[in-house]
Amino acid sequence: MNSKLNFAIIGVAGYVAPKHLQAIFNCGHQVVAAYDKNDSVGVLDQYFPDTSFFTEFERFDRHLEKLRISGRAIDYLAVCSPNYLHDAHIRYGLRYGANVICEKPLVLNPWNVEALLEFEKNSKKRVFNILQLRLHPSIIQLKKEIEESPINQKHEVDLTYITSRGKWYYASWKGDVQKSGGIATNIGIHFFDMLLWIFGPCKESVVHINNHDRASGWLSLEKANVRWFLSINENSLPENVKAQSQRTYRSIKIDDKEIEFSEGFTDLHTKSYQNILEGNGFGIREAMSSLDLVYNIRNTSPSQDKNHKHDLSSLPIDSHPFQKVK
Repeated sequence: MNSKLNFAIIGVAGYVAPKHLQAIFNCGHQVVAAYDKNDSVGVLDQYFPDTSFFTEFERFDRHLEKLRISGRAIDYLAVCSPNYLHDAHIRYGLRYGANVICEKPLVLNPWNVEALLEFEKNSKKRVFNILQLRLHPSIIQLKKEIEESPINQKHEVDLTYITSRGKWYYASWKGDVQKSGGIATNIGIHFFDMLLWIFGPCKESVVHINNHDRASGWLSLEKANVRWFLSINENSLPENVKAQSQRTYRSIKIDDKEIEFSEGFTDLHTKSYQNILEGNGFGIREAMSSLDLVYNIRNTSPSQDKNHKHDLSSLPIDSHPFQKVK
């Protein structure tokens, strides 16, 4: 008897899909069907060369229905499509009768969450969100230390995340705020989830910058004040990082102490899948607080108040690549 579970994946040509393919492979299961409107999916050969692949959703849907009729229905649907399509694709998976594993962010708008909870309840299946930073060893240790600190202690936190992107970013759906949710949502959601998970709910949020290539602000959480800065512009990188020809920089400072978590990211999706398959994955409710926060950040006008500003907030902002420069 075949003990492998059947997976299907939507958005298999996307940036994050290979992590899901590797996780499914590492867990000993199989991807039997995949869909993407783009056909650059040679990555499948590394993991599941026999996967049935479709560039038309209608044919993908028909194939999954045939699998169900034949008694080989998929057990899980992995959603790696653009952010604005997550809600529709999650609903599709639940209607089909599969559990759903969705990349970040679960949805773009908080009001979609309650509707999904009702949809999940009626389907008798589960929706899981990839919140992989909660599984990072350094982050788990940090949460433990904060929980053991004096109950009234409030920490001072600086979060910096810079992940350089080229001009292609703005031509893709990621450069469209209506489709990606903007910088704070698209590249920041995991870090905001991590902060809320460790330091408790948000009491106040101030936005200082929110534009095409960076976002920055200040949060008052239950156990921390947080100055945060996110950027996709390589000019934001510290000089020592540029000198090493690196294009990504992550830093968390707590009470002026640097928390090292530059390593340990390679297997977090596999850990996420293992947790889900063991019945311990992160569901819809776990994603709610960070979704509320990034939605509010996206819809808050930047403040002129200079208090609590992140040190990198004063860097000059480049013009948008697709805007005419006079």
